[in-house]
Amino acid sequence: MKICIIGGGNMGLTYADGFIRSGLIAKNQLLIIETNANQQQIIQNKGYFLQTEVDAKVDMYDVIIIAVKPQQCKPVLEHLSSFLKSKKYILSIMAGITLNYLEKHLNNHLIFRAMPNLPAKNGLGMTVFTTNSNYTGEQLFVMHNLLNTTGKTLYVEDEEKIDAATAISGSGPAYVFYFMQSMIEKAMEFGFSKSEAELMVKQTFLGSVQLYINSEFSCEEWIQKVSSKGGTTEAAFDYFNQNHLKEEIKTGIEKAFERAQALAQN
Repeated sequence: MKICIIGGGNMGLTYADGFIRSGLIAKNQLLIIETNANQQQIIQNKGYFLQTEVDAKVDMYDVIIIAVKPQQCKPVLEHLSSFLKSKKYILSIMAGITLNYLEKHLNNHLIFRAMPNLPAKNGLGMTVFTTNSNYTGEQLFVMHNLLNTTGKTLYVEDEEKIDAATAISGSGPAYVFYFMQSMIEKAMEFGFSKSEAELMVKQTFLGSVQLYINSEFSCEEWIQKVSSKGGTTEAAFDYFNQNHLKEEIKTGIEKAFERAQALAQN
């Protein structure tokens, strides 16, 4: 299998690194197309084949991943379409760019649309993906294997769920970092040094996630296990509940979902 990645930025390189790290393909089976001079240097330093523009060579590749910024997609798609002579796996990781839009510019190719997240960089990502109707079970399996090189994957038939995934797993790491930062800042107000505060919070999050992963208990059940009547955790949650923190978090996620939908419509 030969793979071409159009856009060698953050996520484009994340996929390239994942493919090589997993042994899915060798470096000589991968091409990255990138116009930014700084990114070109990074790509060359990693030993990947590099081109600065889309040309007829793209038709030599079995899978084409489009990882440019959404506002750059129209000229890229138009240029790409003129060089595609045979059927390809087309994977778009551009936020807000719909399957319908991609199909209009790329005709009848097998098109997938995916929403990865930042932890894909270390192989712990969460990617939700969908596709148009032109696929077989074998082709879906191939795409699962590609995406699994960066973490876990979830296939959905309803494309609108990609926008929902954008608000949950796509933006989700930032929500986690926001809560972590709040805890770090408060620890420092209590007198801990920055490094001490970061150590406590990092290990607390790491340990808590592992507890959740390695058990059958729900989040609510774990909260109950940490809490005791009249204790410190209960005091915090009394305040959180009085101020409707959970509902405020849900509302914020809803705003992210609405924004994802607006981007898709535009």
